[in-house]
Amino acid sequence: MRAASNGTRGRLRVAHLITRLELGGAQLNTLHTCRNLPADRFEVHLVTGPGGILDSRARENTEYRVHFVPGLGRKLNPVNDLLALFRLIACLRRIDPDVVHTHSSKAGILGRWAAWFAGVPVRVHTFHGFGFHDAQAPFYRRLLVQAERWTARITTYVLAVSMETLKAGERERVLDPARAECLHSGVDLESLRGIRADRRKLLEGIGAAGDPPLVGMVACLKPQKNPVDFLRVAERVLPEMPDARFLVIGDGHLRRQMERQIHKRGLMGRVHLLGWRRDVAEIVAALDLLVLTSRWEGLPRVFAEARAVGVPIVATRVGGAVEAIRDGSSGFLVEPGDVQGMARHVLRLLRDPELRQELARQARLGLEEFDIRSMVDRQEKLYLELADRRPVAVPAAVG
Repeated sequence: MRAASNGTRGRLRVAHLITRLELGGAQLNTLHTCRNLPADRFEVHLVTGPGGILDSRARENTEYRVHFVPGLGRKLNPVNDLLALFRLIACLRRIDPDVVHTHSSKAGILGRWAAWFAGVPVRVHTFHGFGFHDAQAPFYRRLLVQAERWTARITTYVLAVSMETLKAGERERVLDPARAECLHSGVDLESLRGIRADRRKLLEGIGAAGDPPLVGMVACLKPQKNPVDFLRVAERVLPEMPDARFLVIGDGHLRRQMERQIHKRGLMGRVHLLGWRRDVAEIVAALDLLVLTSRWEGLPRVFAEARAVGVPIVATRVGGAVEAIRDGSSGFLVEPGDVQGMARHVLRLLRDPELRQELARQARLGLEEFDIRSMVDRQEKLYLELADRRPVAVPAAVG
């Protein structure tokens, strides 16, 4: 292992580790960090499982090195997970990093243990959310919580994307608050503010005539995002506003269920599944309204994106939503599962363009805390501080 002090051996070697490069906020922010850490101070590596939609983007970069580790998947599988752990240990021994920074639940647990076995001195984890939640079977949830508690013992420092995530981590004892902080998930505010929405192109793409109201959701189609509730909202809004169109930007293993539900509910031609898209920001900018029906969250990146392009939000009051959306000012929040309340807010906003404009104006204010440049700057300073300090104490409060 090279000397730990950045001043005695040149650039700090940092390895980011994430389960798979899906089109999500955690993945996009990780890629942005890898690409924008200063090359004169950092040698950056990205370790991930293969098969993500953003794999090609990672391969095409010239700012960092990419390592694909077979078997690093999202589903719990003891045999595959053990093999993935051994592969991660071998990969990290080859890279020989000073700092490993893990993201997502599976990579977070396996990656921190692999870094510990490989002798990596600094092990950082970002909670973008949690792998455990109240909808899981109690035994399975307890197992995941305990795995996080054990892993917390070998974790140098924790970042959480929202204050609510930080507080929840403290309540569950999966982090030590003395070695943790909130660092909001960032977006590129400068480029977002310069986006010009091509609404006509979007309407042509879905075969819509005229200029109907557009309501969209950006989400991976998985239980956490509860996308069927988006269809239930549409089902309640469309009888009142039959020309409205509802767009789902994202994909996932619930797509077939969504397709069946669209047919069952008679929503064909009025709800459109756009799949994964690389022009998400441009689509959001063309919407009249963004809706998110999540059951649980960390802090969805799309909230800051929508605010930056002046699109009001109706969302569930989960995770960091209350930090990103000022209820009644930049959008409206309802309890998870309150489809009727969400539909009521959607109808009110679609019927009142002046209210939408006022919420859009308010939404653009106070976004500096979500600037992705600030996010990268804080991580840069943190890596340097931890590499110099190399804390080794185990928090007695965790476990």
